[in-house]
Amino acid sequence: MLPRSLAGRPTGRSPLCRPPVVTYGLIGVCALVFVLSPVSGLMPPHRSILVQTCAEGIYFARWGVIPVELWHGPLPGSALGLPTGCGVPLHFAKSPFLSVLTALFVHGNWLHLLGNMLFLYVFGAGVEERLGPVRYAAFYLLAGYLATYGFALVNADSTQTLVGASGAIAGVLGAYLYLYPKARVTSIFPFLLFLPLRFPAWLVLGFWFVLQWLAARTGQTGPGVAYVAHIAGFAFGFLCAAAYYRGRPQEPAAVRGRADRERL
Repeated sequence: MLPRSLAGRPTGRSPLCRPPVVTYGLIGVCALVFVLSPVSGLMPPHRSILVQTCAEGIYFARWGVIPVELWHGPLPGSALGLPTGCGVPLHFAKSPFLSVLTALFVHGNWLHLLGNMLFLYVFGAGVEERLGPVRYAAFYLLAGYLATYGFALVNADSTQTLVGASGAIAGVLGAYLYLYPKARVTSIFPFLLFLPLRFPAWLVLGFWFVLQWLAARTGQTGPGVAYVAHIAGFAFGFLCAAAYYRGRPQEPAAVRGRADRERL
């Protein structure tokens, strides 16, 4: 399932709305970090397989999150599972707590990056409009931390390296579900010949959450897929939005009506 566009929530084109500068900024930073990383395929050519493998492994170990490190401190280089000959230092000058932050901007490949940024682009602007840029930025980072620590709590001894913004973006999805449950989301389903269909946000995001839950329960934890982090981030985002906006008025009718006629 790939979300393509929305209607039923404020967008940057409405004169009553702020442009989603934080959302666009996050996308830009993630893209820049990836382009400059050794996994982008844009590094200098003619590198040996060993040099490339070592560069990628050290990059993820240094800037990614390793759950066991959050509880016991940085692992020695010998425990990182890198090929012999990489010349890994005995200890990285690494703060496990800060690695949660850096990992939010690191992605494993182009598909990983584009998938995350698509969801952030489609759903982030509406949440940023309601929270405001400062609160939205703080919310995004806090969701990323809560999602990561949620995964680490369940997998305290894991040495799997976690990278990517999906935990924080899951928090955005949870908040969006609470704030705009009836917004229409145009989605593309590969198994339906990529036919674009429109569904309410509660159905699209609810379906997404159920998929994460089932995958986590059945142990479908493919490489780099931390379903528990997605669940924790989503739950945090929904509950945070519910706690903050409980009893508050909904968005102005003028903005709602204008947004109903717009697409991202």
